[in-house]
Amino acid sequence: MEEVSKVIIKPLQQSIYMKPYTMHFVQNGVKRTWDLLTIHDSVAILLYNISRNVLIFVKQFRPAVYFGSIPEEDRKFDEEIDMKKYPPSLGVTLELCAGIIDKQKSQEVIAKEEVLEECGYDVPISSLEKIGLYRSGVGTSASLQTAFYCEVTDEMKVSAGGGVDDEIIEVVEMTVGDIKKYVTQDYIKSPPSFMFAIYWFLYHKQK
Repeated sequence: MEEVSKVIIKPLQQSIYMKPYTMHFVQNGVKRTWDLLTIHDSVAILLYNISRNVLIFVKQFRPAVYFGSIPEEDRKFDEEIDMKKYPPSLGVTLELCAGIIDKQKSQEVIAKEEVLEECGYDVPISSLEKIGLYRSGVGTSASLQTAFYCEVTDEMKVSAGGGVDDEIIEVVEMTVGDIKKYVTQDYIKSPPSFMFAIYWFLYHKQK
């Protein structure tokens, strides 16, 4: 997870995941511009193992979080980042199981596939309960994310998970008590969608 080295920042050339644009518009009679990105919509799944009463999350190294943790004066193009000064742990986040919508399949089918690939549970589509649909990154991309809740059992576990291809994902289990402590910290290395799902769970599902 944290065996990261030779980090070098370069200008964006071309990407299959995001496209930058500038929007020109007039608001209240004033000409304005706004820089924005288009990225894939996505699904996210909050998993709760009812066999052992634990919530299931994933840990990943997120380059954007790592980059954001480095002061601007140390983000020099084409120069290696000082990994002793800025260890990879700065970029490791706790998140919901999630994935982008890049296939001609329903959100539920993609959510089922992500749960299997990342966390190792083979869940029936009927077990997916939709939490809600919301915009993420409203200042830049405003992509749509659909959140689901899914209860699983130990019998549904068919593999260790960890992702596919070159993904490096760690599956993490936390009790409700653990997650309550986590979300009340001053600094939480998780996206807002994570917080939304956790508070939804505590409000709607906690016994």
